[in-house]
Amino acid sequence: MNRSQPLVLGIESSCDETGVGIVRGTTLLTNTVSSSMDEHVRFGGVIPEIASRAHLDAFVPTLEQALADAGVSLDEVDAIAVTSGPGLAGALMVGVCAAKALAVATGKPLYAINHLVAHVGVGLLDDRANGRKQELPENLGALLVSGGHTEILQINSITSDVELLGSTIDDAAGEAYDKVARILGLGYPGGPAIDKVARGGNPKAIRFPRGLSQPKYMGTAEEPGPHRYDWSFSGLKTAVARCVEQFEARGEEIPVADIAAAFQEAVVDVISSKAVLACREHGIRDVLLGGGVAANSRLRELTGQRCASAGIRLHVPPLDLCTDNGAMVAALGAQLVMAGVDPSGIGFAPDSSMPVTSVSLPG
Repeated sequence: MNRSQPLVLGIESSCDETGVGIVRGTTLLTNTVSSSMDEHVRFGGVIPEIASRAHLDAFVPTLEQALADAGVSLDEVDAIAVTSGPGLAGALMVGVCAAKALAVATGKPLYAINHLVAHVGVGLLDDRANGRKQELPENLGALLVSGGHTEILQINSITSDVELLGSTIDDAAGEAYDKVARILGLGYPGGPAIDKVARGGNPKAIRFPRGLSQPKYMGTAEEPGPHRYDWSFSGLKTAVARCVEQFEARGEEIPVADIAAAFQEAVVDVISSKAVLACREHGIRDVLLGGGVAANSRLRELTGQRCASAGIRLHVPPLDLCTDNGAMVAALGAQLVMAGVDPSGIGFAPDSSMPVTSVSLPG
């Protein structure tokens, strides 16, 4: 095996994207994604059984396309990496079983890796636009915002030491977007729909709550409260529902743009403020923004402003690498190979609640 520039094939199937990515060291060769999102639109959210069946249908064509695009064969691959968690149990099972079958058939080592840490690992891929090699800086944090996760991490070592500083205690930010979009009749997925409509609204028209921001939850730097770096979006979602009901009860037209803008401002305000607070209090000077909601224009804008004011450098991967994809899995797999980490073998099982502190599963 080439441990200095390993050719790694990554497989992602934690939700509704079937992703196969191939990297050589830190160079991305291909990032092929097949999404089943259109099949979930009429339900207003991802249906696990539909997602699992879509992965079954899409995996082989996606794999073949990725190999063709990269111009490599399975025989040339040094190692295989697969998302083993967290995610939807059935969807994970499809990807893991496919990866195990490939590993057995080819004799290649298999790495079972953490989906969330992979979002950070994608930041190690070379800067394609500027032709620069990438390196993860010391004192790195990661703000992951997606449909299933909202977390702030401290990355001491991308291959062995990741610490969870804060997370949502109920809905993830992306999930809240989907639910509020449904309340406002904006369809699914809710993130892009609300982001678009909010541009025509007044974010100060309505003051929605910022969850877990009261002193009893925050505490102080010397005596942190129980949820100093955590988020909660369930109450915000309910507040939007009550607001809409009040307009309806009065027979008034619902100001959809204003509600969308005010809701979005409440989400990005509390996410960015708590993330920056966690970074400042843990000596984090660089933070990577990842996950599907990283595409949100207001989140990128406000997080960038607040990071700059705090002397923190914000890193945002290209948008196609922020959402779930196989390239991020391959990127983290390559880091594990280069660090000399032993492969996981084929005896592991997918873990839908895999903790972020487990970068990969031991063999």
